[in-house]
Amino acid sequence: MAKPRTIVPEKALRTLVSDLFVVSGTSREHADTVADVLVWANLRGVDSHGVSRVPRYLELLDSGEAKARPRIRVDHFKSAVAMVDADSAPGPVALTRAMDEAVSMARSAGAAWVAVRGTVHTGAIGYYTERAAQYGMVGLGIVAGVPNMGYPGAAGAAVATSPLSVAVPAGRHPTVLLDMATAVIALGRIAQHKAAGTPLPEGAALTRDGRPTTDPAEAAVPLPMGGAKGAGMSLVFELMASGLTANPIVSSFHSGDPEGKRHRQNALLMAIDIAAFTPVEQFRALVDETVETIKALPKTDPDGALLLPGERGSRTLDERILKGVPVPDALLAKLVAQAQARKVAVPEGIPQ
Repeated sequence: MAKPRTIVPEKALRTLVSDLFVVSGTSREHADTVADVLVWANLRGVDSHGVSRVPRYLELLDSGEAKARPRIRVDHFKSAVAMVDADSAPGPVALTRAMDEAVSMARSAGAAWVAVRGTVHTGAIGYYTERAAQYGMVGLGIVAGVPNMGYPGAAGAAVATSPLSVAVPAGRHPTVLLDMATAVIALGRIAQHKAAGTPLPEGAALTRDGRPTTDPAEAAVPLPMGGAKGAGMSLVFELMASGLTANPIVSSFHSGDPEGKRHRQNALLMAIDIAAFTPVEQFRALVDETVETIKALPKTDPDGALLLPGERGSRTLDERILKGVPVPDALLAKLVAQAQARKVAVPEGIPQ
């Protein structure tokens, strides 16, 4: 049975999140960036990566695992290659900076790669790839993190639920936005099922002692999507993002050193300037044509829908911008309590 929810205006939600981060020590600019990334996920219906993450982010700031005032450094190694040393900045801050650097370099180089070293939870990476698409570019992103997912033949958590995102701008249609974890189900989605009291799909997760389960309260280790395929994707994302930043995560995690289990993530983002290859309008027209071709295909279910990557999120965005964001009452109460404890004014539109 679904838990009760309250509809909250998105602007009020942004204000509350930003104010909570400011009072926790971040600059207003960084707080607004975090709020934008988290609320973006809620607006698109990816509630597992939205404001439900605020309590965890605040814990990371309070413990020092994330830094409120990081000394972010950007090193440009070549005309189209750079690295952002995040200094444990919240992921939304580090990856937004990284994609902006990639877009800027791609304008002159045609394409650019930016690696991110040592950030903490990145949020929904579709936000960053879509950011490139808004500038008329193709965006690509991968993330490497602390192991929390199974690997075929291994006991317990072996690799991370490392995500992949690609954003391709269209013309008449919304951006084609692929944003996927390498797991059957992400940990955030498991938490969402637990909060809603709904079971997990079969074959999605294991208990801590390795038993298959559909109970979100018992689920501890998500399984890789497609078995060896999802596990292999996660592994090569680790080799790329952590290898290029010289900041190993998987090997460090399994080394036996307690420091290896410290929460951290690396990332690799790319921006491709479409105009360097072909006229942008011609490219957009081709994307539109392909989208419409898929939409026109015969359906196995006459009442069903043929959805493109990101289409469901785009529809949800249109609806929630107008009507507001449904937030579980338990989560809303927790955010309000944290605001009151930190002497943050609760914005109008959020019940207390």
